[in-house]
Amino acid sequence: MSKTRVVITGLGATTPLGGDVASSWEGLLAGRSGARRLTDEWVQNLAVQIAAPAAVDPTEVIERVKARRLDRTAQLALVAAREAWADSGLADSGLDKERLGVAVASGIGGLHTTLSNYDALQSNPRRVSPLAIPMLMPNSSAAYVSLEFGAKAGVHTPVSACASGNEAIWLGLDQIRLGRADVIIAGGAEGAIMALPLAAFGMMQALSKRNDDPEKASRPWDVDRDGFLLGEGAGVLILESYEHAKARGAKIYAELAGAGISADGHDIAQPDPTGSGARRAMERALSEGDLTPADIFHINAHATSTPQGDIAESLAIRQALGKDADHAVATAPKSMIGHLLGGAGAVESVATVLALHHRVSPPTINVDKLDDQIELDVATEQRKLPEGDIAALNNSFGFGGHNAAIAFKSV
Repeated sequence: MSKTRVVITGLGATTPLGGDVASSWEGLLAGRSGARRLTDEWVQNLAVQIAAPAAVDPTEVIERVKARRLDRTAQLALVAAREAWADSGLADSGLDKERLGVAVASGIGGLHTTLSNYDALQSNPRRVSPLAIPMLMPNSSAAYVSLEFGAKAGVHTPVSACASGNEAIWLGLDQIRLGRADVIIAGGAEGAIMALPLAAFGMMQALSKRNDDPEKASRPWDVDRDGFLLGEGAGVLILESYEHAKARGAKIYAELAGAGISADGHDIAQPDPTGSGARRAMERALSEGDLTPADIFHINAHATSTPQGDIAESLAIRQALGKDADHAVATAPKSMIGHLLGGAGAVESVATVLALHHRVSPPTINVDKLDDQIELDVATEQRKLPEGDIAALNNSFGFGGHNAAIAFKSV
């Protein structure tokens, strides 16, 4: 049975490099870092005092009354969703809202709301917000995006740590192919740059401690990498059946060919060092997308800048693509935007789609000396991608052993 073709007709993002897709993409191509040293009072006693905050505060974009009803994670999601929706041209298309669905992920959810209301509770229970629960729940972002656009086909919130954003896109793909929707607003968001995550990740030895040189902190694949950099932001893609998009004359950025999901079954925090789980996810994405390793010319790697994770993923890519990995350019946006947790896969899917659309791979910065165990063609400057039919992979892996690989095709 032939599969329903699913295409991307709208993109939205707010990241450490810019408050929209254009500025974020320009920053990635320029190799610009969004990292900085935090100056908030609460950071002074922390071992890690660096992060990559959103370049544009979402409260500067969203109406004041609405912003006060949303946690920061949901604010970021709404900014990206509004841009993607406007970009798609669906607003004036007469779309049946019962055929419109939402899949917006988060790895943590409304942490700002949770912690601020806990503080309020300690002083006076009557100071707790009556909106605290709808603001802190992990599905808040998806719910408010659904309310914003009147989506009635279903509202979903994958919560799979750092694989969440990619899992939302996978879920959206399935919903369209199963005939449950014509259009899905898919993506992920995270706004968790706060004392608790920085302290907790720091105690795990997961974060870089280059406080005096934040722009050099995130260095995927470099021999001197010492952990990831916490970032925040959101990415949203409008997924649409090809027939629906064609019928309304929509512009198409790329095709969402397939997705692969697997689990390591190894450890709550460390990846399987053999890379077998990640390999299976990539192989499944290729198989579902009717692609071969020879079709892959661009790899948006998960590449967080942790010693173990980068090596395991490199092994997995080699196992999945074999000799065809030689002609696939590997790039790591986290070197510039840090790790957006539940928003990472979505923002990096936006970047992957743009790489195919514009036929260029963004660079990876801070690779001063490539680790000998990384057997990939790492782009440290912009690389042109070939003309013709090509495909790309976007990898996301999360605590708990979640693996999610997405395959995109050029159009």
